[in-house]
Amino acid sequence: MEPIRRLFDLLELYANKYSSKTDALNYKKDGIWQKYSASDYVSYSDQLSLGLLSLGIRKGDRIATILTNSPEWNFFDMGIMQVGAVQVPLYPVLSEENYRYILNDAQVKLIIISNNAIYQRIRKVLPENHSADTMYSIEKVKGLRQWKEIVELGKKFSNLEEFENIKKSIQPADLATIIYTSGTTGRPKGVMLSHQNFVSNFSTCAEIRNFGTTDRVLSFLPLCHVYERMLNYLFQSYGMSIYYAESFDKLGENIREVKPHTFATVPRVLEKIYDKIVARGRKLKGPMRILFFWALRQGHKFELDHANGWYYEVKIWIANLLVFRIWRKSLGNNVKIIVSGGASLHPRLARLFWAAKIYVMEGYGLTETSPVIAVYTFKPGGMKFGTVGPILPGVEVRIAEDGEILCKGPNIMLGYYNRPERTRDVIDPDGWFHTGDIGAIEDGKYLRITDRKKEIFKTSTGKYVAPQVIEQKFKQSPFIEQIMVIGENRKYTAALIVPNFDYLKTWCEIKHVNFISNERAVRNPRIIHRFKVEVNRINQELGQTEKIKKFRLLHQEWTLESGELSLTLKLRRKFILEKYHAIIEETYRSSEFNYKVDLY
Repeated sequence: MEPIRRLFDLLELYANKYSSKTDALNYKKDGIWQKYSASDYVSYSDQLSLGLLSLGIRKGDRIATILTNSPEWNFFDMGIMQVGAVQVPLYPVLSEENYRYILNDAQVKLIIISNNAIYQRIRKVLPENHSADTMYSIEKVKGLRQWKEIVELGKKFSNLEEFENIKKSIQPADLATIIYTSGTTGRPKGVMLSHQNFVSNFSTCAEIRNFGTTDRVLSFLPLCHVYERMLNYLFQSYGMSIYYAESFDKLGENIREVKPHTFATVPRVLEKIYDKIVARGRKLKGPMRILFFWALRQGHKFELDHANGWYYEVKIWIANLLVFRIWRKSLGNNVKIIVSGGASLHPRLARLFWAAKIYVMEGYGLTETSPVIAVYTFKPGGMKFGTVGPILPGVEVRIAEDGEILCKGPNIMLGYYNRPERTRDVIDPDGWFHTGDIGAIEDGKYLRITDRKKEIFKTSTGKYVAPQVIEQKFKQSPFIEQIMVIGENRKYTAALIVPNFDYLKTWCEIKHVNFISNERAVRNPRIIHRFKVEVNRINQELGQTEKIKKFRLLHQEWTLESGELSLTLKLRRKFILEKYHAIIEETYRSSEFNYKVDLY
């Protein structure tokens, strides 16, 4: 069989090598998992391609998809690319302003949506987008055509020779998709990625772990994001059965049903899993509670290659037998690896999961790099805690004089759509892409990420502070759910802290502290004192300019919906600074170095 050169070449695998597969793509409807076979996948993709040709779609035309994770996402992905059109995948939760900007900037000719909820979000901006005069939906939406009408058009399209000639004309270097960044700072930028960008990335990453056609993957991160999308192609190259989760809320239930062999996630989800585990442990009594926290302490000390010696290995064996096996069972008892990306995972948490034989493979990359630059592997010397692993084969990395990570290779984007000046800002004349991240190469092979270049700030005393490094330290505390370090042009650093209220409730039960509500809790003197103790403890590990001199406790968790988190669950620092401006100003007006608590 010919090697995969273009993304839709994956369909050849389903037409031949995986043709007998009955559960290629799966979703849940009315409480029952629905299955699409390999044959269904190929057939629907081809019919959509022919249907799009019937609608007048031609090579280079942009088609916007606003779809939840589903088999239909893949049908349209392949169907669009096979005719040389360009998919512009959009998050279902973008603001009207961003929808308006992207639909006009990309000049899309067709829009495909999932359901009525999405239609209600975008219908107000449609009259302004004169190029998008046709829209189809997956589910029934009043006034809209359904996607299977395109399929029916495809069945009637007779010029199959034209279709085959179009496919043959598409080259690996051709544009496959435009992925717009979230636009947390300024207008969204359209990242142009080719077939080659993706293929080079997933084919190299596929060497990390061997999977087979009997393995299952649960997909819940948005497919419109480059991270999950690249892995989606990787899983297809193995012929794995892909199950699309119903929602984040039903993730635990779906894991128990599917019993996946792998899934991709972000550190935030792993942190929540850990928090729930610890909260359950605190509710245990007597010997079981002692055993639980003994196992936890052993896990936090885990080192690779039996570096802790035989006695420690005996203790970890006991911890696995009595405690950690229960954790694995809660994840379906089949998980071979968990892929973690999108943000840095704290080494302490990584050690614990590895000790529990839940192998979290951390990687690093950006939308502009398709996305992986570095990732853990199972090869000897293929990982080191505290880093994101070795550089991906075929990719070059060097560290600039100011510490910025520069990258070159087949994974680097074609550029920003309609933004040649922004492209020149990030890709220098020698072809090096400037990531905007600060890092270092350890032991000549492992990449360590320390901070975002734009997020490092200087205090009024002239000292530079890397906030992410400090935040990682504080997030080790089970009391702290979220934290943002502040202090640009100030005399000292301070922090906004959102407590881990689930853990705090458990602590209050044990300490006989009355927990009435989040609002009342952050005012409780005893709770405030406990946070003072916690902050003082962690401050001992930090340099003088890094120490948190003041903090504010906030009673509301930062979420995507409330605006503090980006679509990839990272802190939107500028937004948070603006939202809590009054509280921050009041904190710094006081000359006392006492800890503050406030509601918002």
